Amino acid sequence: MHLHILGIGGTFMAGLARLAVALGHRVTGSDQALYPPMSTQLEELGVIVSEGYDPAALQPAPDVVVVGNALARGNPAVEYVLSNDLPYLSGPDWLERHVLPGRHVIAIAGTHGKTTTATLATWMLEHAGLAPGFLVGGVLENFGVSARLGDSPWFVIEADEYDTAFFDKRSKFIHYHPRTLVINNLEFDHADIFENLEAIQTQFHHLVRTLPREAVILRPHPSAAIDELLARGCWSHVQRFGDTSECDWRFDWDAGAEPRIHLTAPNGTTAAATTPLLGLHNAWNVAAAAAAVAAAGVAPSTALAALADFASVKRRLELRGEVGGIRVYDDFAHHPTAIAATIKALRASLNQGRVIAVLEPRSNTMRMGVHQESLAAALDGAERAFILVPGDLSWDIRAVMATREEIELYTDSKRMVEAIAREARAGDHVLIMSNGGFENVHQRLLDRLAA
Repeated sequence: MHLHILGIGGTFMAGLARLAVALGHRVTGSDQALYPPMSTQLEELGVIVSEGYDPAALQPAPDVVVVGNALARGNPAVEYVLSNDLPYLSGPDWLERHVLPGRHVIAIAGTHGKTTTATLATWMLEHAGLAPGFLVGGVLENFGVSARLGDSPWFVIEADEYDTAFFDKRSKFIHYHPRTLVINNLEFDHADIFENLEAIQTQFHHLVRTLPREAVILRPHPSAAIDELLARGCWSHVQRFGDTSECDWRFDWDAGAEPRIHLTAPNGTTAAATTPLLGLHNAWNVAAAAAAVAAAGVAPSTALAALADFASVKRRLELRGEVGGIRVYDDFAHHPTAIAATIKALRASLNQGRVIAVLEPRSNTMRMGVHQESLAAALDGAERAFILVPGDLSWDIRAVMATREEIELYTDSKRMVEAIAREARAGDHVLIMSNGGFENVHQRLLDRLAA
């Protein structure tokens, strides 16, 4: 079968391409622009990618067109597909039909921590010798790829609540039919498609309604938003994880020089291990992942032992380089909760030195101003902060930050990089946060410091 994937450069769709190639299909694709690491992965797979959305890439017609959720009506390739009656479906729908049947799907959902928790669960299964398949929204350092078909019944997937496609406004995770579902947390996000938290809870409720009685839902405790969600109806087993005695999976966290987690399972079994992951939020992620892989018979001791050589995932407090004693990190944080947690985690790992936060408020939710009142407080853990202001920001960020002398605003990334380079000194830790490419300021700053 010949698949042509529209929007193939995204992490999800490039991962889907890898799975399709593994199943023996011929894959081509289109996208506006491709960048490493996805462009590199597609080249290695032999996937031919057309730049832009010229309908010529759809001639001769493929057997099916897989449409990414970033594409909308008016896109020339989309219009060609519709006008010429080409068979088409969404990425999640293709997975539902061709990859997930017969698999025990472990779906990792929630507002924050999906990629890290999914990566942890995947590595714990691999460490236990279970050779799982996976599709995760980032490059797993232990595997070097974002997706793998796998040789076992187990499949781990990052279950995004974002909508599926222009023709399917349900959340992606509706297509995954998990037997084990982790709901890491639940906050308001994606304001471009959700009106409020209740609208997001409705999508999660639709997911819960599709789960069989034998399925297990793992949820943090306490969480009022998840309490409200499950109160709408729940027909599956629920287990709570957290750091209180009411939890089925209980952890204790020691945030010392070598962070250590101690985990107690529902049957009283205990295990402990040091972890390379920084911050209390990652202790929650570890506990959730260990609880999830218990479905595969992985004991807590085996799950935590996998932490010894866990290499995390790119763009999660990833050290990009060090010049003159100045360390530069890259992180995907873009929601105030994640921004604050990431700064706190980095701060807790330091013996000395300042944290300089660099932020691009790029997400649709941030651009719309939904989190404008909490953004400044999210940066409180940093001694200095630099923000690159998007040109299409719909709120007055200068007015919001007017009283914060430690926060500098820029509209030009070149000037911002110069200002950070002048400010930084030996011992500083520069934390760069964005859910996009951020105009490659990470490497540009390292180059500027080296110069």
